[in-house]
Amino acid sequence: MDALMSLFEGFAHALTPMNLLWVLVGCFLGTAVGVLPGLGSSMAVALLLPMTFALDPTGAFIMFAGVYFGGLFGDSTMAILMNTPGQASAIASTFEGHKMARNGRAPQALATAAIGAFIGGFVSCFLVVFVAPALADFSTNFGPAEFFALALFAFVATSSVVADSVLKGLMALVLGIGFSVIGIDSVSGTERFTMGVPELFDGVSLVTVTVAILALGEVFFIASRIRRKVTDNTINSSGRPFLSRKEFGEALPAWLRGTAIGLPFGVIPVGGADVPTFMSYGLERKLDSRRKDPQFGGKGAVRGLAGPEAAGSATTGIAMGALLALGLPISATAAIMLAAFRQYGLQPGPLLFDRSPELVWGLLASFFIAMIVLLIINLPFAPLWAKLLKIPDPYLYGGIAVFCGLGIYATSASQFELMILLGIGIISFVLKRYGVPLAPLMIGMVLGPLAESSLRDALLASGNDVSVLVSSPITIVLYALLIAALLYTGIGRVLARKRQKKTVDAASHDSESVSS
Repeated sequence: MDALMSLFEGFAHALTPMNLLWVLVGCFLGTAVGVLPGLGSSMAVALLLPMTFALDPTGAFIMFAGVYFGGLFGDSTMAILMNTPGQASAIASTFEGHKMARNGRAPQALATAAIGAFIGGFVSCFLVVFVAPALADFSTNFGPAEFFALALFAFVATSSVVADSVLKGLMALVLGIGFSVIGIDSVSGTERFTMGVPELFDGVSLVTVTVAILALGEVFFIASRIRRKVTDNTINSSGRPFLSRKEFGEALPAWLRGTAIGLPFGVIPVGGADVPTFMSYGLERKLDSRRKDPQFGGKGAVRGLAGPEAAGSATTGIAMGALLALGLPISATAAIMLAAFRQYGLQPGPLLFDRSPELVWGLLASFFIAMIVLLIINLPFAPLWAKLLKIPDPYLYGGIAVFCGLGIYATSASQFELMILLGIGIISFVLKRYGVPLAPLMIGMVLGPLAESSLRDALLASGNDVSVLVSSPITIVLYALLIAALLYTGIGRVLARKRQKKTVDAASHDSESVSS
């Protein structure tokens, strides 16, 4: 009951004219950026991060929440209409969603995605109201050793479990941690990796790294691939933006199953909504194969789109609760929002609930408002979002590059900061060029200081006794979960390679038989 009363107070705060305006602005911008090719919710939050420091914290984070959820809606629209997902979490939606669109059912596909995201997000937000305070209370049991174990869990899980190549994931993680330790050590006063440059004594700005990695690097990457004017292959999205009774009956079980799959992944640092969306799609495909009239692989199965959309949105909602209660980012976008909290001098966790209840509960209330707003602006306005795809690439990405520079200069008034922006942007381009994941880099940059300070405090308090790092039940459970995740992933990859080798051997044997 206390949580519900606090939520009602949050609604009173979130429904003020200015905060309601920020919800609308965030939802609109997040959807618009998510629709554009190559962009997504992470870039939208990164671009807006320097621009929100003029706002009060509550208004800024309410807008960020709208951008975060709006980006997911936009990613799905892009995946369905153009078969080009803005984020990895929307890849599973392309399999059946684009087939529906190609067969003249684009409005129904968009409606399926919008309603699925609404259901998954609404259920997860409702659970967050009760789960987040409990998580915050539980996190009071965390000391330096527990926080170090949590950071290490996020590091290894994100870089090893999620990345296709463990080596590339670890390389990105090390690079992110390297960025985080540049500057003068706050305890010893030692210069670290500053090369004697006074501008680096305060370290590298997290805002600059975020914008460079997720926005400017993407601009360079897209620009390197523009060879000729791309023909407009947008699918017509006009028609009835709602589902028939039969379609709704098909989609409803998949929405519920997808929501159930996505909820646990909101507190598991495995890269965000990528894993649960594929799990949901795999489950729906497996269930469909047992039907008398399988729908997958033909004109597009509604359930193959409904499940992943609900799973992705459910994961995102719970992830926001984990971010508020534990300070644990499970994706690059959540890491950016954690960086935004720190820019305002706020640290997510139990103290945030006690010291800034208006911010926390106003933000939680804004999640519900954002879901309703996004449903309203996505069902009837899909043709409008499709028109954004007609913006010429040079103007679109040139404008984004200018916006990156203006945002960083407005917050720092430093030409040196612009040079850092350019340098890290080039590094980001090289990483994307060779398929190095960016999420481990961002999480290493954000959680690096926490891991360092926690390890130092734990060792100082124990007289440099390393056993303190595994002396509590919480740390033992975290390390056990990490080992289990690594074993599960390793075994899965070995089995996948064996299956692939058998397939190749069988194909070569068949070709030899035919030739003989």
